Amino acid sequence: MTQQSKLSIGKLFLYFIDAISGKEKDFTTGSIRKAIFMLSIPMIAEMLMESIFALVDVAYVSQVSVNAIATVGLTESVITLVYAVAIGLSMAATAVVARRIGEKDTKGASQAAVQAIMLGVVVAAIVGAIGIIYPREILGLMGAEPDLIEEGYRYTQLLIGGNVTIMLLFLINAIFRGAGDASIAMWTLVFSNVINIILDPMFIFGFGPIPEYGVMGAGIATNIGRGTAVLGQLLILFFGWGKIKIAIKDIVFRAQVMMNLIKVSLGGIGQFLIGTSSWVFLMRIMSEFGSDVLAGYTLSIRVLLFTLMPSWGMSNAAATLVGQNLGAGQPDRAEKSVWKTGKYNAIFMIIVSLGYLFGARYILGLFTDNSAVIDAGALSLQIITAGYVFYAYGMVVTQSFNGAGDTKTPTVINFFCFWVFQLPFAYLAAITFEWGPLGVFLAITLAEVLIAIVSMWWFRKGKWKMVKV
Repeated sequence: MTQQSKLSIGKLFLYFIDAISGKEKDFTTGSIRKAIFMLSIPMIAEMLMESIFALVDVAYVSQVSVNAIATVGLTESVITLVYAVAIGLSMAATAVVARRIGEKDTKGASQAAVQAIMLGVVVAAIVGAIGIIYPREILGLMGAEPDLIEEGYRYTQLLIGGNVTIMLLFLINAIFRGAGDASIAMWTLVFSNVINIILDPMFIFGFGPIPEYGVMGAGIATNIGRGTAVLGQLLILFFGWGKIKIAIKDIVFRAQVMMNLIKVSLGGIGQFLIGTSSWVFLMRIMSEFGSDVLAGYTLSIRVLLFTLMPSWGMSNAAATLVGQNLGAGQPDRAEKSVWKTGKYNAIFMIIVSLGYLFGARYILGLFTDNSAVIDAGALSLQIITAGYVFYAYGMVVTQSFNGAGDTKTPTVINFFCFWVFQLPFAYLAAITFEWGPLGVFLAITLAEVLIAIVSMWWFRKGKWKMVKV
């Protein structure tokens, strides 16, 4: 290794340490490549931590029963509707906070943070009440068989009933990201994951005085882990350990700020409701092929989400860079940040897709020895990841629209690509033409490719640079 290479590696390592410790806060000046790196590292780690939640749960639950795995899959497909609202609100929070930070208006950023949290709590309370009262009915609507409902409805009740932890975890981390405090968001999820990893086996299989709860235990552990993380987030906000500081006197309703957030978030909520409801319907189609296929699909999606998280991390970094640079009056720097981030994301995704192409069966074998489950899951991994290079640019560009506050454009794109194309194609291919699960997997891949192509074409028009938030 040459001396220059050693110096480059050493410099990169120092940047890495600075990134996870959150030393650099201003991303509107200096090297764009460095800004992407400094934001992406903690955001990738944050997304990986979020995915580890799902992988840990399904790894333990897979030792309970096939019904338990299917329960997690059906519940997660429903709770993605909660994620849709949480992520939609998060988009608005990130866009508005990043814009205020770029304008050097820290007080305005803090006011936006308070209104976002208040809005999230109200939405979570409504959704939680539905989950507590109707867990059996929710699983029934998803096509679950009676024995699966009886075994798993408590898990569904806990996850949806306690969705306020999901809502606030997403929302407050979005506030941190918009402010450029990505490392705080990362460490919050590291902390919650440690708790979840410790508590999961204790509540699922029993430990000492704790009885064996089965799949319900995963719900208990997850709620405790996420809830503890939310308490930590609130302490950080109130003590002002990041850029944003909230005081008790700030907790008041501000109509203008709230309406601005709602206006921006409606597009975000709409685009993710469209996308996630599409996943719900796809899961409903998959349930027609039995519990083994459904379990294989569930496992594959969990694995896919794990490797998509770094891409989401880079996409979130692009959104923050767009918001802050637009706030600082530098739209050209914002655009350059997007294309550079997309290129790095594409390189990563190509490597990952090759890994799934050749190692899908081995990866699924780590979770189960059921050959039918492995067959379905491996086919899912191989077909869906065939379009990963397109997902790379699609995710970055879509999040960049959102970072600019232009949540309407991705909503329209999602509507046509998911509802007008993906769902009809999946039903016709899987059911009418009797291609089975393959039809669903092809529908997922082709829809994501279409989203990437349309998003890049529209992004080049540059209208997102004119959006005011």
